[in-house]
This record gives sequence, structure tokens and C-alpha cells, in this order.
Amino acid sequence: MTGSDPTTPGAGEVTATIIVAAPAERVFAAFMAWERQGDWIPLTKVRVISGDGGEGTVIEAITVAGPAVLRDEMRVVKVDPPYEVRVVHQGKVLRGPGVMRCTPMGGDRTQVVWHEWFHLPGGVAGRLAWPLLWPGSKVSLKQALKRFAKMVESGRLP
Repeated sequence: MTGSDPTTPGAGEVTATIIVAAPAERVFAAFMAWERQGDWIPLTKVRVISGDGGEGTVIEAITVAGPAVLRDEMRVVKVDPPYEVRVVHQGKVLRGPGVMRCTPMGGDRTQVVWHEWFHLPGGVAGRLAWPLLWPGSKVSLKQALKRFAKMVESGRLP
């Protein structure tokens, strides 16, 4: 799997959407607080490896669940505040592009859409297993966004 081009979308696609009761600028700033993502993504610690948080920055997210450890290394490839940030997951297991979009709505509300396209490890077996894993991935992503929204709305982020 490490030979796949992480900049191209993979077959494992997951999307979650939420409305945050805050202006897009604040929502975007909260999302870009990379090292705070562990506050709302369960079991995960995030750190900036290199860069200033903007384009070209390399970020590492390590998720630990019992004995399982997943290291996700990503590069920020586009920042268009307060509307969009694009990353490319370039680790050994998680590979593929991702995007978070903020759409301003009336009344200081913002729609957030988080979309990931992962390359699936394990060849044919990975593609066959994806439909079983996908619902859990979507639920986890949606739950993380709900925590994110609550933290932004309460002023705990950014």
C-alpha cells in the first residue's frame, strides 16, 4: 500500500457534516488549531512536526486504543481561510486526501463538511472489508465533529 499515490482519492470514502453555531472564521480557526484536535478526536494526540500550521506543514496524529496504535502523518496542501483546508495523509496505513470545508450561513452559523478518501490497505480484502468498517468510521467522524462543535460554541476552542 505504501506505493499508492496519497494525493489521489482512494476507495475508502467517509464524510460527516455538522452545523456549528459560530461564525466561519472562528470555526476555521478552531479546526486549524492542530495540536488541540486531540481535545475532540478521541484517543488521539496531535502535534505539528514541521511548519507553522499552514500550507506545507506536516502533522502527526497518534491514536491509541488498547494495544493498537495508529500513526497518521499528513501534510497541509491548501489553506483558504475561512473556507477550506486540504490535507494529504501520507503515512504507511492512512493514505489519501482529505478536506474540511466551512460554509457561512445566516445567523453566525457555519456548516462544516469533513471528507476523507483513504486508500484501503490489504488489496482486495481491504476493499471487501470497507463496507463493514465504513459505518463505524462515519459514526466516529460525526461524533468527533459533535464534540468539536460543542467546544467551539462554548468558547473552549480555539
